[in-house]
Order: sequence, then structure tokens, then C-alpha cells
Amino acid sequence: MKFLKNTFYFLTIISLTISFSCSKRLDLEPAIGLSSVDVYKDADNYVNVLAKLYAGMSLSGLHGPSGNPDIAGIDEGFSQYIRVLWNLQDLPTDNAICRWNDVGIPEMCKMEWSADNSFVKAMYSRIYYQIPIANVFIKETSDESMTEKGFSNEDQEELRMYRAEARFLRALSYYHAMDLFGNVPFVDETSPIGVFLPEQIQRADLFSWIESELKAIENILLTASAAPYGRASQSACHALLAKMFLNAEVYTGTEKNQDCITYSQKIIDNGSFSLDDQYAHVFMADNHTSPEIIFPVVFDGQYTQTWGGTTFLICASIGSLMDASDYGMNNGWNGLRTTPTFVNTFSDSSLDSRWMFQADSNQTLEIDILTNCPDTSGYLIGKFSNLDQNGNPGSHAQLQHADADFPMFRLADVYLMIAEASLRNGDQATALTYVNMVRERAYGNTNFNLSSVSLDDILEERGKELFWECTRRTDLIRFNKFTGSDLLWSFKGGEINGADVPQYRDLFPLPTYDIVNNINLVQNSGY
Repeated sequence: MKFLKNTFYFLTIISLTISFSCSKRLDLEPAIGLSSVDVYKDADNYVNVLAKLYAGMSLSGLHGPSGNPDIAGIDEGFSQYIRVLWNLQDLPTDNAICRWNDVGIPEMCKMEWSADNSFVKAMYSRIYYQIPIANVFIKETSDESMTEKGFSNEDQEELRMYRAEARFLRALSYYHAMDLFGNVPFVDETSPIGVFLPEQIQRADLFSWIESELKAIENILLTASAAPYGRASQSACHALLAKMFLNAEVYTGTEKNQDCITYSQKIIDNGSFSLDDQYAHVFMADNHTSPEIIFPVVFDGQYTQTWGGTTFLICASIGSLMDASDYGMNNGWNGLRTTPTFVNTFSDSSLDSRWMFQADSNQTLEIDILTNCPDTSGYLIGKFSNLDQNGNPGSHAQLQHADADFPMFRLADVYLMIAEASLRNGDQATALTYVNMVRERAYGNTNFNLSSVSLDDILEERGKELFWECTRRTDLIRFNKFTGSDLLWSFKGGEINGADVPQYRDLFPLPTYDIVNNINLVQNSGY
């Protein structure tokens, strides 16, 4: 295992120090009085700013889990990056339903959100919180800036790699912006500092920009075997490129399946990753030991405390008669369910290790009421856990915050991406090979291997393998099944049994506050 062992600062007026140790530790010590000029004049400080960029994917503010948020105007726990990404990527799909009546949640479940939806605004704000921090770091690590500051050649070489990591993290946030919102404001390290109105970049142009950024850094980043755990490697860069290319026709109107195959194959040929022996291990408190995770968002029950992330995915899933201690926590929030449509895709539930639904004899498959539905309505999901492989709970003494990391990219997804891209290119044999590799892990043997595979088979396999991992909305859009009536599930379109939804909802709206304040922006059609 590789460990992060850094100290990082983020500066607005207050700086935050976060230290990783061999247990993924993050020590939080606010330091007052430093300016960005003070920080960036010392080469030793740059790793600290880089760490804030990584921490921006995990933490919701300077303190965590609450008390000094990065984003105002919403409950701090609701604003954490993975939690809002999950709300936009899984909650409006057949994967999930939430019984809470918090403002914005029922609308997300029914696909009736507006430009003022709190979770739409939070995701947009989270993305555009990350990007400017990265921009400043990238500007300060340019060759010109480092030479001007008199940094040694050795320091400059190290900072060039940090710069590549910052460019990856910025590209990841821009990927989410492109995927979720389409045409968005664009700022980079050359943009003015201070108040100005960013221009709107077209989705296809942003795709090209992200592609060029990732290709420019892929050979600067460390290899997967050399990169410390939790930091971006060449393979993380390749995984993001593969995912972009798989969805290229949606983003640009032109398919790039061969490019998806090429970059998926780079990860496979690298040899640093393998499927975990047990599916459940990928989502447990010690999943930092998994050989499958290519790029995680790191969480720690003691030192990255948040009410988002995997704490949310575990606790919000625990309800009805589920025992929180079976998942290494001290309580459940009784919010999340899944739909009958998704449950029914598991035809071999007793044999497929990905069957992680929780339902006793009193639990009904159907959900007749969305908000505050009875405890016995709908199957619950126990996918993420704060227990390790030996059954020990996570590190937080009160068992309120989880140790499990979130797998942003993992090998099974790469296998299914190369399978789909190959099939779309007419290569049935390659597609079948990689789909069956995923199925063999799920079933523990070859008895359930497919003899032929269709695109619908791959979509179903992606659903069963990757549910609740922030992929489902994007997958359904690629298969033309997110909106419209080709695939229905409970409360889609506001109807109990599901209803047709107009295609403009393939994109979320730009928040009203940005449309009003920036005359350069044009709202997405339909909003």
C-alpha cells in the first residue's frame, strides 16, 4: 500500500493544514495570517496547497464535518462533492429513491428539478470552487513563475509533477461540469484574478480542451505503481480519458470508441490493477488495500469527517430493521431505497455477490409513496460498509464517520468500458471476454458466463456492477434511456410507475444565480 504523507494549505484568509500519515490521517490545524504570496514564495508549501485540492473532493469545509463550510447557502453535509455528485448521478435513475422531504430531494427523484434546485446549485458551486483553486496553483507552478521565484531545478522538477496532478483534478471537475451541465463558464490559469464575467464554452470545445489537458500530463504523472495511494497516476488519467471517449458521441456528436479501447487497454496492460477477489471488499473500510481501485476519493473516520461521502452512502442506506452495527456504524438515517425496476434486473439473486439488497419478510418491493414512505416500503441497499474484511469497525470512536474510500475509477468499470466500446465497433469476442471476467467475479465461477453479448446486456451489467457509484445517469443517457419512456421506474416523471420525461432533462440547468449575474451565459434548453 502507498500512503499520502503530506501537509497542505488552502488560503483564502485562513489557511488549513492537513497531514496524511500511514493510516490516511488528516490532522486539521487552522493557521491565521498567511497570504497567498507568503505561501507560494516557498517551494515547500506547494504540496500543502495540492493537498487542499485533493481534500476538496472529500471535505465539505475547513473543519469537517461542519462549522466552516466551503459553500454557503446549503447544509454543509449536503454540499460535499461526492454526495452532491451522487444526488445528480444516481437519485434521478432506477438505482435509487430517497424518502426524505428535504427541499430539492423529491424533485430530484421525480426528475422535476429547476434551476433553483439546491443540489443542482451545490454541485455547480462545488465544481467552480475546485477549479479556481487549481487555476491559481497551476499558474504559480508555471516554469516562468518558478524561475522568477528562484526555485532550484530539483524543486521545479517536483512541482511540475504537482502541477500535473492539479491539472488532472481540474480536468476531472470540468468533466463533471461538461457531463452534468453541458455548455458552462470557462476559466483557466490565464483568466483574470478578481471579479469578471467568464465566457461560456461549448460542450464539444470543452471536451477537446479536457482531452488535450489530459494527454499533455499523462506522461508527467507518476505510474500507478509509483504514485502514492489517493493521488492521481497515469492510470487515473487514462481512466478519465476512456470514460470521456466512451461518451464522446453524447458530448460532441462524434463517437470515439476506438480511443476508449486504446486508453482502457493502457490501464489493463499496465498490470498494476486486478479485480478484487471479493466484490464486497471494494466498498469496505479497508478498501485502500483493494488491487482494483484506480483512483479513490479518500475518507477517514477520524481525520476526514464529513456527513457526505461514504458516511452518507452507508448511513443513509441503513433503515427499517437493518442493524447499523452490521455496517460498522452506530446509527442509520433511513433515507435511501432502490426501485423495483433495478431489483428485478437480478435474475440470479441468490448466486450473484452483487445482490446487496436488504429486505426481510415485512419489506415490500414496491414503493407507493415517495416522501416519508413507510419503513417497510422498498428494498434497501447495503453496498458500502464501515467494517473491514475481518469484521472490525472503522477508526472513528463514535462510529459516525466512515473509513471507506469512494472508488471514482476502478478496474471493473474499465473492463465494461472496453467491452462496450469493442461491441459498438463490432468486436463481439473482446466484449464477451471482458463482460464474462466481471461476471466470473460476481458469481465465483464460470457457470453464468454469457455465450453472446448485446449492448442491452452490457447496460444491465454496468447497472449491477456499478450501482451507486455515480455512473448510472451518464450510462442511461448514452443508451438513450434516461429520459423518454424506453425505461421506466418508480416516480420517474412524478408518476408512481414512471412516465415519459422530456429529453432536455438529459442536462441539468445552470443555476439561476449565475444566469442572472453573468450576461455571457445562455441557459440550457427547456429551463
